[in-house]
Parts: sequence; structure tokens; C-alpha cells
Amino acid sequence: MNISGKLVKLREKKPLVHNMTNVVVTNFTANGLLAIGASPVMAFAKEEVADMAAIAGALVLNIGTLEKDLIDSMIIAGKSANENGVPVLLDPVGAGATTFRTEQAKRILSEINVNVLRGNAAEVANVIGEEWSIKGVDAGEGSGDVIQMAKKAAQQLHCTVVITGKTDVVSDGDQTYLVNNGHPLLTSVTGTGCLLTSVIGAFCAIHEDHAEAALSALVTYGAAAEQAAALAEAHGTGTFQIEFLNQLSKITANEIEQMADYSHETAAMKE
Repeated sequence: MNISGKLVKLREKKPLVHNMTNVVVTNFTANGLLAIGASPVMAFAKEEVADMAAIAGALVLNIGTLEKDLIDSMIIAGKSANENGVPVLLDPVGAGATTFRTEQAKRILSEINVNVLRGNAAEVANVIGEEWSIKGVDAGEGSGDVIQMAKKAAQQLHCTVVITGKTDVVSDGDQTYLVNNGHPLLTSVTGTGCLLTSVIGAFCAIHEDHAEAALSALVTYGAAAEQAAALAEAHGTGTFQIEFLNQLSKITANEIEQMADYSHETAAMKE
């Protein structure tokens, strides 16, 4: 798995990532994508989203600050992306917290061919009708098998599923990867999950195997977080946020090769 090579390719290609994301994280997402080497654009108007999605390398749909008009725009953009072979990623922020939020995530999945679904365990569970508690936009207590849930969701939705947590899980229903890179400070900064979805989108823009693209994004993102924490942990979350952007821009292919911490299994290993 040439993860470092994919990062090099991303920085060379500078893919355009069309983000229809929430108002809380827009600036952080744009800066994070610029730091890693991608080119971000934020476009929401119904009058232009189809054109923007058509020329993007990836389209990221994030329902963090939700309203019906935005969902309508997302549907327009998603259909354009599908027609033009542009990968679509969905971040179902807070799915399960309210009926409206859950229904809109399911609407997107029913009307658009989503290539990658990225959320925490509660969000993914609620999207596929499984029970898992959620507190606002954070996963609550749950006793399910996250690996099996990722596989089930991937098979049910016909896409790559990424469930993030202490150990991140990536599955396309056949190939499954477990990623241990990362740091707890990521959970103390607003928008790190949303930015991660967009970074996965950047990798999907330059690599057709979306499970491998997601794995590469997670390892790169997690390794940068580990480096940032080592430099900033004594100073607090504000310093970590800035240092994390620094490390996304500075991390090298050699560092990723040395720091990558993931494992792989086939579907048959858990049957």
C-alpha cells in the first residue's frame, strides 16, 4: 500500500474539492485542504452547484448545519457529480440526533450514488437503521461491533464506509482496514472530523480505489496529528489546532512510511 506515494500525487495534482459543508467548519476545512495540498472551493447556491461539482475532483456533502434548501442544493450537486464521474462523500453529522437529520441523510443516500460515507459509530449506525446512542453530534454509548457494522453498511449502501473513533475502520464490504494513527486531541478541536472527510475526498480525487484512498487519508491525517500533539500538547488545544495545520503541510512521505499504523483483513476473516 503506497500511502506516501498517494500523498505525493495529491500534492502534485492539487485536486479541486467542492465542499458543501457546515458554517462551523468552513474556514478550518479550507485551510486544512490547502495545507495538505488540495484546492478547496465552497459553493452552495442552487444556480451554480451543478457546474462546480462537474469540474471538481471530489464533492463533499456535510449536513452539520442543516436546512432544507441546503439539502436541495446537495441533491443537485450530487446528481451532477454522478453524471460526471466525480466521487461523492457524505458526512452525516448528527444522524440519529433528530428525525429530520436522520431522514435527510437517508434522502441523500437514496437519491445520490454516494461513494464514501464517513461518520462516527452512532452516525453510521443510525443511517442504516441500527441502534446506537448519540449526544448532539458525538457518538454516545453503544455495544455493537464497529468492524462488522462498517462492513454491513458498506454492503447495504454499496459504498466505502469509514467509521472514525479510537481505531478507525474502513470497509468497502470486501476489504477492511483498521487504522491506529491519530491522537485524542483531535476530539477537542471543532471540525477535525469534518476536515477529515474533505481530506478523504482529496485522496479519492486522485485514486480510484476509494477504500485505499480513505486508508491513505486516515494514516496521513493521523500521523500529522501525532506530530502536532508532540509539539503542542503542553500548550493546549488552540496551539494544537494551529500546529495540526502546520503538520498537514509539512509531513513527508518518509515520515508517513515510518509512522503508518494500520492492519488489513478480508471479509472472510470475520465470517
